[in-house]
Amino acid sequence: MIDTASCSACKNGIDLPFCFTMAFQPIVDLARRRVWGYEALVRGPEGQSADWVLSQVTDENRYAFDQSCRVKAIELAAGLFQKDGSEILSINFMPKAVYVPAACIRTTIQAAERTGFPLHRIMFEFIEDEEFGDTSHIKAILADYSKRGLKTALDDFGAGYSGLALLTEFQTDFIKIDKALTRALDQSPARQAIVRGVTTMAKMLDITLIAEGIETVAEMRTIDAMGIRLQQGYLFARPELEVLPDVTWPRADSLSSGEAAA
Repeated sequence: MIDTASCSACKNGIDLPFCFTMAFQPIVDLARRRVWGYEALVRGPEGQSADWVLSQVTDENRYAFDQSCRVKAIELAAGLFQKDGSEILSINFMPKAVYVPAACIRTTIQAAERTGFPLHRIMFEFIEDEEFGDTSHIKAILADYSKRGLKTALDDFGAGYSGLALLTEFQTDFIKIDKALTRALDQSPARQAIVRGVTTMAKMLDITLIAEGIETVAEMRTIDAMGIRLQQGYLFARPELEVLPDVTWPRADSLSSGEAAA
């Protein structure tokens, strides 16, 4: 059933009872030694944590918050990203806040058109451990976004229990492997076996992997050796409020052979 009260907010708008902004963290392409994209991470106006912000989100303001996050991320990115660049803007979204995909995406499209930010440079992430219920709703969202040239990603893969089941129902363009699997990966044969399995599965499904939570050179090298070229984590840069952080690049000889010369 469509939440008509929330859908009316498309037209009338809802004011949030709190303020927030975005921090940006780079996603790097190790093979090409360049920034592939930036994830927009919600923060309080003075840098308060995402938890501080999300603790104020309720059933009543969830729709307005989701819409406002999209607009804020696009507006900031439009002023920070190179106009003729190719970097991707990654935005988290709440499937429960999308009632009718074609209607709820209008604010995003309007913000992109108003700021001149290309839709094909936007990726939407959603979390695998949210209670989805009927996956047909997620399918409808992904189909609508794909039709519009928007990229999609399944976030925090490996942190919950539903990721594999979701992939039997639909496939996103990207999967972000959670830090639960990448943390101390170099020291865990079990995690390595699981990540290798995910890599094989993703290749068969034509899904690109992004490894999250990379904090050490050893983790980076292990992921790199598995052929996962897109990585994100404190090793490269911490999120910074309303700016694009400088990336700390590893020495070329710390990469696996072949990747360093790519």
